[in-house]
Amino acid sequence: MSTDFAFSVKSVRFDEDYQPGENTRATTNFANLARGESRRENLRNALQMIDNRCNALASWDNPDSDRYAIELEIISVEMEHEGTGDAFPVIEMLKTSIIDKKRNKRIEGIVGNNFSSYVRDYDFSIVLPAHNKGRSEYSIPGDFGDLHGKIFKRFINSKAYAEHSAKPPVICLSVSHDKTYRRTENRHPVLGVEYRTEDTSLTEAYFRKMGMQARYFMPDNSAAPLAFYFFGDLLNDYTTLELVGTISTMETFQKIYRPEIYNANSPAGLHFQPSLEHQDHSLTRIVYDREERRHLAVAQGRYAEKNFIAPYRTLLTHWSVRQD
Repeated sequence: MSTDFAFSVKSVRFDEDYQPGENTRATTNFANLARGESRRENLRNALQMIDNRCNALASWDNPDSDRYAIELEIISVEMEHEGTGDAFPVIEMLKTSIIDKKRNKRIEGIVGNNFSSYVRDYDFSIVLPAHNKGRSEYSIPGDFGDLHGKIFKRFINSKAYAEHSAKPPVICLSVSHDKTYRRTENRHPVLGVEYRTEDTSLTEAYFRKMGMQARYFMPDNSAAPLAFYFFGDLLNDYTTLELVGTISTMETFQKIYRPEIYNANSPAGLHFQPSLEHQDHSLTRIVYDREERRHLAVAQGRYAEKNFIAPYRTLLTHWSVRQD
């Protein structure tokens, strides 16, 4: 029997008609918006926010702030035990396309943006609490994130990924609310001013096992820096419009999900410590249940354990060793 795994990719348009598939994590940014009575209004408002931010960032030769639009695809990745037909949904990301309406041209954007993984839910919601149960001091298992990191790196180097993007992904997330970030003198035309932190967050360490490094930038007219996870050279490997597509998409999601940080009524200063208790912020018109999302992460971690980790534990162990 084969001890290898193969990847396959499916894509679906993310627009106001989007409805989550059976294998889509319910806590995913895009899936969460597409649920409930307000789903269509949520999606329409979020997409309009993305387009507005895109045009604000890409302001050159754009006097009416309507030259560009962002189209989004959900990239769903399945990992199949070769020869069995048994596949598990391991990764979901977004791919942006920038529509230049003046030139009637579609410009390929960046794959990544949002990042979703059942295995990550398993690590953070099942493995980590079990490891620390009964311990007097909080700690991280030495192999924490190893399997997930190897799955991700294997996919990025696969033919399946190359068929969807010529460039490596860029993941854009919220900064950690328990770290302090300090503004530097470094400024990028679109990414904005760079912030740095001396502390390594658990998320940063987790993404490092995926082969990615982190830098923190606050674009003009933003309230807080965003965390960019990437391979290679973030500032030089991607075009201005590619970066605009990522910023406008993910800053919009963060305004919805982390309004205390990203929709604050005053911007981050020289020293910035994000806080989800910050009261001086504005809410968007988009309905979102953050508490429900937290509970669903545990349920989805258990789903990964039952349907992927447990039945393939031995095979995954052998496979993981071969990736070293």
